[in-house]
Amino acid sequence: MDVLVIGANGQVGRNIVKELAETNHNAVAMVRKEEQKAKMEELGASKVVLADLEEDFSNAFDNVDAVIFAAGSGPKTGAEKTLTIDLWGSVKAAKYAQDKGVKRFVQLGSVGSDNPDAGGEEMKPYLVAKRTADELLQSTNLDYTIVRPGALSDEDKTGKIEVSTEGFKSLEGRSIPRADVAHVLVNVLERENTYGKVFEILQGEEDAENQLETV
Repeated sequence: MDVLVIGANGQVGRNIVKELAETNHNAVAMVRKEEQKAKMEELGASKVVLADLEEDFSNAFDNVDAVIFAAGSGPKTGAEKTLTIDLWGSVKAAKYAQDKGVKRFVQLGSVGSDNPDAGGEEMKPYLVAKRTADELLQSTNLDYTIVRPGALSDEDKTGKIEVSTEGFKSLEGRSIPRADVAHVLVNVLERENTYGKVFEILQGEEDAENQLETV
């Protein structure tokens, strides 16, 4: 499967490119700068597309079978970038996918986006953007899956997660490695039981494959 990775140069994105290469998928890595191409190829990308999320990036959708949207503006860029990247970037990506006939769309969301008011003033714009992006994706005719991880860490991949379709009651002291998030985003690509589903993930005790069967 040829999989377009939007946000490929981000911390989760790089793990996605690597995971795709290790699972015999072809990663089509979308980056903004020429100097980022070498890193993508080093991680195993089959193809690198130069495109800017804040411009027209419809060309990136040519000849791909699926999309993983993992772009994010980061916590220090302010509400404006959060709107243009996390929200509007997702909206445009979903439209381009529909226009180009790419049905499979996996989106990286966030725990807490089900209730942005509870996230505090600093996090609220980010959570509102994520919530709205998710709702707009859900209104399309795409075969979507929305994965909402908790706090992210840089620990090595464990392959062990916990899934919640209802929302975790407590997140205190819990997190999930970015490598495990990438593993889940890639693993769900061909899992039809995850089509049209939204679920949260944290590091857990069970194999990811077994947990994803419960979605």
